[in-house]
Amino acid sequence: PVQGWYDIIGEKTIADAILDRLIHQSHRLELHGESMRKKRGINKE
Repeated sequence: PVQGWYDIIGEKTIADAILDRLIHQSHRLELHGESMRKKRGINKE
């Protein structure tokens, strides 16, 4: 989630610069629910 990006990047000024370039003129989709990777993954046991 976008709210956690500042904690992951660490430095707020750098995070603002990175996020500004990433999300400028973009469409943001927030997905909910379990990952399809988990549902479709192959169990290698």
